[in-house]
Amino acid sequence: MNEPEEGFRSGYVGIVGRPNVGKSTLLNAILGEKVAIVTPRPQTTRNRIVGVKNLPNAQIVFLDTPGLHRPRERLGEFMVRTARESLKEVEIALLMVEPRPPGDIEKDVIKELALLKKRGRHQQKAVFLLINKIDLIKKTAILPLIDQYRSLMEFDEIIPLSALHGTGLNELMDCIIRYLPEGPRYYPPDIYTDQLERFLVAEIIREKVMLLTSEEIPYSVAVDVLKWEEKEDLIVISAEIYVEKESQKGIIIGRRGRMLKEIGTQSRREIEGILGVRIFLDLFVKVKPDWRKRLSALRELGYK
Repeated sequence: MNEPEEGFRSGYVGIVGRPNVGKSTLLNAILGEKVAIVTPRPQTTRNRIVGVKNLPNAQIVFLDTPGLHRPRERLGEFMVRTARESLKEVEIALLMVEPRPPGDIEKDVIKELALLKKRGRHQQKAVFLLINKIDLIKKTAILPLIDQYRSLMEFDEIIPLSALHGTGLNELMDCIIRYLPEGPRYYPPDIYTDQLERFLVAEIIREKVMLLTSEEIPYSVAVDVLKWEEKEDLIVISAEIYVEKESQKGIIIGRRGRMLKEIGTQSRREIEGILGVRIFLDLFVKVKPDWRKRLSALRELGYK
């Protein structure tokens, strides 16, 4: 870690909220790079994703967390635990909500954020409320919504925005920099994520499965990269797509293998765009019964 430059600000910022409120869309928009997969399905993000925003006067390390929900299996428990643990590491917590009154999940996390704010060791944690998707409601509906959230907690900042359209992002970035302490760069200035290339590849394949297949499939899918061989002008990648039932395997393979081929084609194109090299991608589908409920299977797939 480098010595701090005079006036340079840095720190960790956590993004929390329900599934599908736009946390990953926000992170990708801020970074100008895709580091988190995005689909219309809830619970797309399963791991904590780190994104680094490098600016002339600041370095902001964002933690995009899995959506907070009521877990029904061990995978869900892992996801919620990951999100809650991430809050303890940050200087600023961003609670992202949709433009509707707070529900039980929002009320629970607000109580937790209020406690963390009081327990801040070296300095108080700042907590921002981000009301996303404001393009979907009338402007007159925003102030009553803000009042409802203010009755639950005194937020340091409340910022209405649209992560998809970029509305409010400049204001958000200015506020974050203002609240961060002076400090060093935690990452080199050319780094925008700490995710390994293998993890990014597995996530891209999982995203394509979620986008292209039917309702029952997305939550039952995991991807494991088995082979990564770098040649002179080509990377050869083999990956296994895990599902829980034989019927799900048939859906992913599709008639005459067409669905699996389309998943592979879309994944390969995006991976080539990110890595800047030709890719040979070989995909296999394997049944791992009830893997989301079994601790041993979760560990095998990297959920610890």
